[in-house]
Amino acid sequence: MLWQKGRRSDNVVSSSGGGARRLGGAGGMGLGGIVIVCLISWALGKNPLEVLSLLMQDGGGPAQTQIESAPPSTQTTEFVRAILGSTEDVWNRVYAQAGGQYKQPRLVLFQGGVNSACGMANSAVGPFYCPGDQQVYLDTSFFDELSNRFQAAGDFARAYVIAHEVGHHVQNLMGVMRKSEQLQRQGVPMEGATGLSVRQELQADCFAGVWANQAQAQLQWLEKGDVESALAAATAIGDDKLQKQSRGYVVPDSFTHGSSAQRVRWFRLGLERGDINVCDTFGTQQL
Repeated sequence: MLWQKGRRSDNVVSSSGGGARRLGGAGGMGLGGIVIVCLISWALGKNPLEVLSLLMQDGGGPAQTQIESAPPSTQTTEFVRAILGSTEDVWNRVYAQAGGQYKQPRLVLFQGGVNSACGMANSAVGPFYCPGDQQVYLDTSFFDELSNRFQAAGDFARAYVIAHEVGHHVQNLMGVMRKSEQLQRQGVPMEGATGLSVRQELQADCFAGVWANQAQAQLQWLEKGDVESALAAATAIGDDKLQKQSRGYVVPDSFTHGSSAQRVRWFRLGLERGDINVCDTFGTQQL
């Protein structure tokens, strides 16, 4: 992937907040933060209880995250800035064509642990988007895990991860997350093969595909094997594959992100069509 062609975003910052501290008290993680930790943990094939226990280790009060103006300039941060810059360009254009204005998110790079509006998180949680502060959080060590654990090497696989989290930001701006919360309060299940969480995650995959389509049309930066690397990443983090690896069997009723086949299907659909109108995962019976 010729990512060097991408415009560098000015919205990538770094966190100097330390590792995870004790949860609890007025500054502790709320219910929403715990839910997010659990969903992300399940997506990555990790035991949510183990992750939460790490976050609750003794260490005093909640860490105060200090956000610097910019992260140190390294190849990884330059890559992240280029991908985020491309997502900004694409979604700015999509919103402008619809007569709206895109509100760009910030992307926070951290190491070890970080405190967000969604609560405390450490590297075990993986990349996540927090609607409370409209920021994407990324411990860049996840890129190594993507290559080593998930066997999804390549820059475009990494770009897919970032674009997926930005897709959640687009959902937040569109009111999708608020609507999901309303439906949940009405008794619609979040988990399960057709649950709200799965539909939300698959739509973010589709939005990532839309970005990939339009970014390629603009920059012509994909090389042979790039698409396959992103599809490998989508396959590796499917609920069924992760559950098979961690439990030895699959429980569709506990799905939160969708199967490998579903994640590939929706990312590929957005990639092929480049139109957000094909990403209506909430209006279809066939996921």
